[in-house]
Amino acid sequence: MIDLDDTDRAILRVMQGSATLKASEIGRRVGLSQPAAWRRIKRLNEAGVLKPRHLDLDLEKLGFGVTVFLGVKLATKGRVSLEDFERAVTAIPEVQTVQHVLGMYDYRLRIVARDLPDFERILRRRIMTLPGVGNVEANVLLSEEHLPGPLG
Repeated sequence: MIDLDDTDRAILRVMQGSATLKASEIGRRVGLSQPAAWRRIKRLNEAGVLKPRHLDLDLEKLGFGVTVFLGVKLATKGRVSLEDFERAVTAIPEVQTVQHVLGMYDYRLRIVARDLPDFERILRRRIMTLPGVGNVEANVLLSEEHLPGPLG
């Protein structure tokens, strides 16, 4: 864990709003020169605080209007390894995230589909045929709000 001061937290808050800002703009917003902001961002990056950046696509505009969170309970933990399930489920292009969780289900998947019939096809033909899948529970995403996180 890295020790963060108020300036580091301010930089992270600014970057959460827009990760494409240049160090000069970040520095201006938090009261630092461009070189000072760049050094701090570099230190945060080297410490692993900043994860590799990825492109955040608007899936709805690309034709994927339905997002489903699917809880998956493995039927036979002893017969199917977790690695076999994870390897098989990550090969499905519509599966965006695979989370191994503690609770009622063993895994929580985030799946995108064009519509509900498309999700049903993915569920029947791809998910339910995976090794070890037992019970599933689907929750359709109605809306989503991104929050800044615990940087207070």
